Amino acid sequence: MQPTTENPLTPSAVRGIGTADCLAYGLPAVFLGAIGTTYYVFLPKFYADTIGLPLGFLGLIVLLSRFWDAVTDPLIGQLSDRSRSRFGRRRPWLLAGGLPLAITFAAVCMPPAAASSAFAGWWFAVTTFLLFFFWTIIVVPYEALGAELTFVYDQRNRLFACREGGMLLGTVVAAVLPVLIIRWLPADSLPALAQRLQFRILGVVYALGLLPALLLAVSRLRELRLTAAQMPPRFSVFAVLELLRNRPFRILLLAYTVSALGSQLPATLVLFFVEQVLGSPHGALFLLLYLLVGLCGVPFWVRLARHTDKRPAWIAAMAVNTVAFAGVLMLGHGDTVWYAVLITISALGLGGTLVLPASMEADVIDTDELQTGWRREGLFSGGWSISRKLAAALGAATGLAVLGWCGYVAGGAQPQPPGALLALRLLYAGVPCLCNALAILLAWRYPLTRAAHQEIRRQLAVAAPDRSSMGTESEPGVAPEQQGVS
Repeated sequence: MQPTTENPLTPSAVRGIGTADCLAYGLPAVFLGAIGTTYYVFLPKFYADTIGLPLGFLGLIVLLSRFWDAVTDPLIGQLSDRSRSRFGRRRPWLLAGGLPLAITFAAVCMPPAAASSAFAGWWFAVTTFLLFFFWTIIVVPYEALGAELTFVYDQRNRLFACREGGMLLGTVVAAVLPVLIIRWLPADSLPALAQRLQFRILGVVYALGLLPALLLAVSRLRELRLTAAQMPPRFSVFAVLELLRNRPFRILLLAYTVSALGSQLPATLVLFFVEQVLGSPHGALFLLLYLLVGLCGVPFWVRLARHTDKRPAWIAAMAVNTVAFAGVLMLGHGDTVWYAVLITISALGLGGTLVLPASMEADVIDTDELQTGWRREGLFSGGWSISRKLAAALGAATGLAVLGWCGYVAGGAQPQPPGALLALRLLYAGVPCLCNALAILLAWRYPLTRAAHQEIRRQLAVAAPDRSSMGTESEPGVAPEQQGVS
């Protein structure tokens, strides 16, 4: 890891970063995406069907761990904002959290074989809390780093396309690898033993892959050096609430949270839905189809946002995703072909719903600098992370708990009562569509356009040209007057 030596006012800082740096920044997201998908999509079913833990208990642990994150995320964000080292503010955190995260993820995938149900429950609870604590130590500074790598409006779309595309690619890997492992295992393996061995392999593979990806990002990327005036001067337990005074951030955060809640329910329940409602054993393959189509669509949404703007492109992505998915409510046993068609169409909007809000969040951080004079990427990333994790936890916990209350029988082979199947259908498709419709209405009020952002960068340059001229020159091929700069 090289010390932070580049002056933020050099022409290279103004131009942003190149393709190699974008790819280096996106590589850790591949393994983070695989780890997150394995935890949220596959582990609940494994702990319920193979280990025998109640769905309500699993949902409760996930929910409580997210409330703990509400404390740790802004804490780590502020600490990274105020960190001072010769290697910058963010990269030391990536190194510090890498190995502990790898170890705790491997542990949650490997519950002791001879453990009682009570011990297995404690194992899941403790490893979950540790996993997401170390996740925070990495992910909050990692996302904050992206917001300061370039200040050019449309280049941010490209940068976050690499990160969110990496997350999607990791999710694809997480959908494919379990299937390959099961096929590799001997055909006469007992189902419970095969499941345990499958998750042991997943835990080791993702843990070992994460470490070199973090090392490459740390060694390749260069952080911008801030002046003393840009460093937040104080630590506050209520700092996240201060962020809500920022109107663009408030609107963006609310719309994104509602949309993320709607997205998490089908992510958690897809295996249950495909198996119990459609009567198909190929849930992982349908998930793979959805993710591959979403990944292929990422470049389209980046281009659309460049030719229009981020807000209308994001709204269009949510609309495409939602309208097609609404048709899934009508499906029943054996409708696998129609399901494949509908989720393919719905997946076309997936890339835009991931990339564009992340890029918009980075723009909002510039408005905070104009108001306060400070660069608080870590705090914003912490607040954003709380929203995303709480949405994920509420989605997972609500989905699992409601299924349990409605009489869902864990184990996979038993017939389910009609009330459980109806609840599964509504939670998987109905509630997400309503959430996305509300998110579209909220996003419509988001005020920060390309022209408004360029004006913010111009005002920062005028107010403090010695530290704020980054990213205010014309973007390649775009005249200043077309960017909204007077």
